[in-house]
Amino acid sequence: MTTPDAVPLGGPRFQTEPARLYREMRRDHGAVVPVLLDGGIPAWLVLGYRELHQVTGDPALFSRDSDLWNQWENIPADWPLLPMIGRRQPSILYTVGERHRQRAAMVSGALEAVDPFELKGHAERFADELIDALCPAGEADLVAQYAMLLPVRVLARLYGFPDEDGPGLVTALNDMIDGRDRALAGQAHLAGSMVRLLADRRKEPAHDVVSRMLADDSGFTDEEIAQDLMVMLAAGHQPTADWIGNSLRLMLTDDRFAASLFGGRNSVAEAMNEVLWEDTPTQNVAGRWAARDTHLGGRRVRAGDLLLLGLQGANSDPQVRTDGSALTGGNNAHFSFGHGEHRCPFPAQEIAEVIARTGIEVVLDRLPDIDLAVPAESLTRRSSPWLRGLTELPVRFTPVPAL
Repeated sequence: MTTPDAVPLGGPRFQTEPARLYREMRRDHGAVVPVLLDGGIPAWLVLGYRELHQVTGDPALFSRDSDLWNQWENIPADWPLLPMIGRRQPSILYTVGERHRQRAAMVSGALEAVDPFELKGHAERFADELIDALCPAGEADLVAQYAMLLPVRVLARLYGFPDEDGPGLVTALNDMIDGRDRALAGQAHLAGSMVRLLADRRKEPAHDVVSRMLADDSGFTDEEIAQDLMVMLAAGHQPTADWIGNSLRLMLTDDRFAASLFGGRNSVAEAMNEVLWEDTPTQNVAGRWAARDTHLGGRRVRAGDLLLLGLQGANSDPQVRTDGSALTGGNNAHFSFGHGEHRCPFPAQEIAEVIARTGIEVVLDRLPDIDLAVPAESLTRRSSPWLRGLTELPVRFTPVPAL
């Protein structure tokens, strides 16, 4: 399957100029781009909006079953992307057919039962605690000291983790998601934490997400539930942290949103939606596997080929975003939460949105004269081709006492 002009999926341009990079890929290769993963492993990156709709909407032809992959014999045991592209992982990500539908119903039911007022209360309390720690200084890094700490604190509380486990879970999650040398160790820490929590809740159920999943009568094992909880935590924490960071960056650097920084909240939701179109936290997702030989976007895709979902590329497809400079308004036909039966469950989207919006509003309420402490063009992104977020967001403000 390897083509001589395949594009390496990595390098500094995913950090510095991804929009331009996706435009060049589309110009040179069309809607379906041959790419190379770590170690020269070939895959297809689907950048076309229509093509991505086709791939995510046809689970029989484009399966989530990673056992179909025709590259397993070339994958070393220490491949850093194994936490993201696993084999025989008993999680909801790799389950297909009726079993997947049962599993999705269990997850959605456990999340749907989260009380929205309780959720907002947790988010406000943890956000206020984090702001209390930095507000007297008059300066802060809103990524490291705030956005990267908030979602996992809230999610861990909803799961039933004690608050003191939060910092270790943050570190493990970030190591795992970055897909570098600490990825497998991060995954191991997370797995151990989940197993211990499940054992505690088996003995002593409580009013939390884990207890509700254990009470489900669909016959899932503790290992399957632990895997699903890890998936939910990873998918819920880092993209939500980046949603907060990317939205605050937009509001601090774009004149269209300046008014909301000075007393108004009306454009917080608009800024958050703009980020999902233009600067979405989850850029690319692995993946789907072709169940048989087929054609997609003018490419011949062979049985077992891996297709990566180019969410940001599809969001910026010129056939859909004909005027890329216009505000998206209330249009939410983006791919930022996926599409099809493996999309992010609706209750999970709502939880992420409450955490992100609350996190942004607490910053605006507590630090009313906030401003960037560095030139906007000096802000840098993590180098990951998968998730797009700032490495730091330095700000200054008038020092205020903690609450």
